Amino acid sequence: MTVSRPSATDIDAAAKHFGFHFDAHARAMWVAAVEFSMRSYDAVDELYNKFARPQAPERAYRFPEPGDNPLGAWYVTAEIASGAEGRLSGRTVAIKDNIVVAGIPMMNGSRAVEGFIPSRDATVVERLLAAGATIAGKSVCEDLCCSGSSFTSASGPVRNPWDTTRETGGSSSGSGALVAAGEVDLALGGDQGGSIRIPASVCGIVGHKPTYGLVPYTGAFPIERTLDHVGPMTRTVADAALMLTVLAGPDGLDPRQPRDMRSVDYRTALTGDVAGLRVGVLTEGFGQPGSLPDVDDLVRSAAQRFTEIGCTVGEISVPWHRSALHVFAVIMTDGATYQMLDGNGYGLGVDGLYDPELMAHFARQRAVKADQFASTIKATALCGHYGLNTLGGVSYAKARNLLPHVRAAYDAALAHYDVLVMPTVPSTADTLPAGSPQDLALLERALGKALNTSPMDITGHPAISVPAGLVDGLPVGMMIVGKRFDDATVLKVADAFETVSGGFPAAPSAKA
Repeated sequence: MTVSRPSATDIDAAAKHFGFHFDAHARAMWVAAVEFSMRSYDAVDELYNKFARPQAPERAYRFPEPGDNPLGAWYVTAEIASGAEGRLSGRTVAIKDNIVVAGIPMMNGSRAVEGFIPSRDATVVERLLAAGATIAGKSVCEDLCCSGSSFTSASGPVRNPWDTTRETGGSSSGSGALVAAGEVDLALGGDQGGSIRIPASVCGIVGHKPTYGLVPYTGAFPIERTLDHVGPMTRTVADAALMLTVLAGPDGLDPRQPRDMRSVDYRTALTGDVAGLRVGVLTEGFGQPGSLPDVDDLVRSAAQRFTEIGCTVGEISVPWHRSALHVFAVIMTDGATYQMLDGNGYGLGVDGLYDPELMAHFARQRAVKADQFASTIKATALCGHYGLNTLGGVSYAKARNLLPHVRAAYDAALAHYDVLVMPTVPSTADTLPAGSPQDLALLERALGKALNTSPMDITGHPAISVPAGLVDGLPVGMMIVGKRFDDATVLKVADAFETVSGGFPAAPSAKA
């Protein structure tokens, strides 16, 4: 197959981009030079079709009717099982719709992805099926996963089972709602700024963002390679530990992962014996802009319950926690523009498995559907383009050079304490707003919940959100942060809190 060739107009546009100046004769010469180079593109296309192009299996699916989808949380439903017997036999799982499932439509919350049918299973999907799980479908996520609320998906808002007039948090909005409502046993979420933990907090479930690189991201739509995480969303800590045991470990395809990780059964960490562990209450995680005093008070009270099971509890300050949000914002804005938008999801320049079919589909669609992007995407694109092209990417470089200071600040705190705790979200679920996802006035509503969660995405520390209680009948989450690659201790402490709390309450509309 011959790859499409650039026209003289295309060459003119490229020359203008790089500041080249050609007369008509020189332009014709350069068109011929590019034509010569394109022969290798033809050869790679032929070789890829022969040796590497996947074939999608035929799998049944259906788009649910509104009456079957009252929370707006399902994008597509299915029943996919491998027949294997394993740790997850008999358990149903919802897959966040930024993660590919072969033969099942994918939207990633965006008109720019709508209509794509993957030919591959993500590594995490392969591992769930091999462990005996049944995939019940794809859960709605926010537009390109860029929102901490649940009103930006092109398929419509996702509603909270605790109060259907309210948001579920984002961007793993559907996964949070489906687990909280009891429609599935387990769900996969993704987290670049808090997108597992924010829905977990406001939906009253457990959401674990693993240590960066612990779980392979292969087959999930990227935002920014240094921020991308996939992890479990469940009703109990034990289920989160079980899922993480299945999901974790290198696949040899994801450059985010160290290759020397050892296998861990995270369930064995749930001994209940946390006597002597040190719990640090992170000062700067409280009193955040927009914090509800009742939420802060509830989480502080919840943290003191660790003394009932033999832990020591103390206060610790990490001043970088308030500044880390700005470091995150620059990395997210410039990085997502460079990789997700200009790089069609995957970008270039690193090893690993790419998805050329998804890149091609997104490249076509985003050009013609650009006006339908949510305001979160448009704001990121406009600011990021300026940061990359006018500022030359210098702010991104500065943010990356500040990151070791941020990480070291948390590491220093974790040298004094085994875990750090704070509110996951400093408020409860907001009422779903009226208006369109494109409304610029709603931008702050979409982005304002990541104050405490986003620092852990740039530092890579594991962090879990567990229900701490209710404020005015709505769930509040407590976030527990641990040392990198010590997810076992984070889960152990979370499990002990679940036990001392007497278990976590279910949403009023949850299935039995």
